Amino acid sequence: MQVVGVQVHPEMGGKAGFTVEFVGEAGEVVSVLLRAGDDSDLNRLNATDRAKAVLLEVATFDGSLLTGDDEVNCLRSARATGDTQTMEEELDEGLEASFPASDPVSITVSTIPAGRTDHPDAKKSE
Repeated sequence: MQVVGVQVHPEMGGKAGFTVEFVGEAGEVVSVLLRAGDDSDLNRLNATDRAKAVLLEVATFDGSLLTGDDEVNCLRSARATGDTQTMEEELDEGLEASFPASDPVSITVSTIPAGRTDHPDAKKSE
């Protein structure tokens, strides 16, 4: 993949982290989601370097997973488990993240007069 562009998207204004997208010349996209922790100094400026480091770890991954006490636990989604509280929290986060787009559309009405008297044809009196 020949990378032709990099896009950094803040999650909840950067408070929750950043998504870094590497865009290839054929339109392929590789995304890395970086979560911000309490002690993290993650920001828009260093997010690309951190994402590259994550991709390097993935590229050199030998296929063996952690076992024993370090075993990776897979979590089911809130929808699959029926966790309505978590689904409500995720909905609230989504609404906050899309705030300007979630505002109602303002409608303006313009009035156009129906009978123009300044038109040349309107002045003809036959």
